[in-house]
Amino acid sequence: MKFFARRLFLGATLAATALTLAACEENMGKGPVLHISGGSIEMGATPDRPAVGYFTVKGGDAPVELVAVSADLAQRIEMHESVRENGMMTMKSIDRAPVPARGTLEFKQGGKHLMIWNVNPAAVRAGKLSLVFMFTNNDRIIVDLPIKNASTAASGGAPMDHGAMGHGGEAAGKAADAAKK
Repeated sequence: MKFFARRLFLGATLAATALTLAACEENMGKGPVLHISGGSIEMGATPDRPAVGYFTVKGGDAPVELVAVSADLAQRIEMHESVRENGMMTMKSIDRAPVPARGTLEFKQGGKHLMIWNVNPAAVRAGKLSLVFMFTNNDRIIVDLPIKNASTAASGGAPMDHGAMGHGGEAAGKAADAAKK
């Protein structure tokens, strides 16, 4: 009787193992269902300004939503979207962003983006920030995004020349020249 019970148990174990391996085999070689690419983080013009994150999510077989992004080396991360309201561009916080099946979700300048507060100086010196992306299908994807302008941000300098962007116009340039004299 012991021999029969032992054989039955062994047979059931082998069958369960075969089923488990067959289930794993379905996704072997296909890689992750979702994929994040083309990302970067741009540090704020001054240390007290938040950084901005951009990236692209490539969807899998089913539609999902991006519901959160976090980082151990940043104080806070929020998803935002730039929208036009009453003829003015404004920014609003969003709780989720849809990723269409086999489509893309872009976080880019002038659209959806991340606002990242207080990036740890160690991440800035390393030139990258490790982010955790969380989706409604319970996928968690960890990606290291490169930090642009990391050398000037680490030294406390401004990574952008706002004068070259036309802020303040000609009057601001004349006032700066007068101040030099």
